[in-house]
Amino acid sequence: MPRTRLVASLLLAFSLIGTPLAARAVDEGVDYLTLATPRPTEVQGKVEVLEFFWYACPHCYRLEPELNVWAKKLPKDVVLHRMPAMLNADWEPLTRAYYALEALGVADKLHAKVFEAIHVDGINLNKPEKFFDWAARQGVDRTKIAQAYNSFSVNSKIMRSRQVVQDYKLTGVPAFAVNGKYVTSAYMTGSNPALFETLDHLIKKEQGGGKRK
Repeated sequence: MPRTRLVASLLLAFSLIGTPLAARAVDEGVDYLTLATPRPTEVQGKVEVLEFFWYACPHCYRLEPELNVWAKKLPKDVVLHRMPAMLNADWEPLTRAYYALEALGVADKLHAKVFEAIHVDGINLNKPEKFFDWAARQGVDRTKIAQAYNSFSVNSKIMRSRQVVQDYKLTGVPAFAVNGKYVTSAYMTGSNPALFETLDHLIKKEQGGGKRK
């Protein structure tokens, strides 16, 4: 290659390094699915983002730090809710664990620690007694967590989680629903950064007048 052309090519390459790439397209049917029948949301007047997870899922564990960073930047009219997904009966113990912690008002405080206990410390929290022991080491009353774990309210939430998973036709986690209308996941988008771009796109779509009447 002549010297002048080589210099020109290098200058072009260096100039592109500092040039932001165009935002990727977010395509319906590829990056997200639209439900034929929208599902009811828990909060009126705000855009609801619902995260479906399972504590034993390594992808959910790895997504958690990025999700927390993203969630801190959400507009005031957007709310993020978490829901442990009941895709099958084997997922019930850890679903109960989340709802038991929630019943005692310590889910937000201990949510990340449950992930760490399973994926870092290798503790099998599927077994109720081990979960109760672990919760007690975190300062939770062991008797109260055991009562909550088997309570009527937690049983009701288990049933609701099972129904919601069916309503959204979920086949895996982590997955997200936006305002009861759209479902997306990193499996669909291809990466976590693309997932958050898709969520931002769907949120803006709802903020722009797409809310249900």
